[in-house]
Amino acid sequence: MSELSQSNWTTQLESDSKSVILDVRTDQEVEEGIIPKALHIDIYKGQEFISELEKLDKTLSYYVYCRSGNRSGQACSIMQKMGFESTFNLVGGLLEWTGATITP
Repeated sequence: MSELSQSNWTTQLESDSKSVILDVRTDQEVEEGIIPKALHIDIYKGQEFISELEKLDKTLSYYVYCRSGNRSGQACSIMQKMGFESTFNLVGGLLEWTGATITP
């Protein structure tokens, strides 16, 4: 797992052709806005979260975020233990995000 600032996260994401944006916040948080093209899997769903991760391609790069960067860091650690090759945590999460968001 790499901890990336917003600037590094977005720059690297834009140049990564095998990337997936992953939002690990709650449904309620997502209602407030989500980064465009993000896949949403709530980390608080326990085994359901793990089951959803198991369906993903472990060879892709995952750019993971939450509200503050804490849960996404935990998600990156879980993903690495599951065999995901590349996970990148957005430091500061959406609290420090200045990029675009959309309302789902």
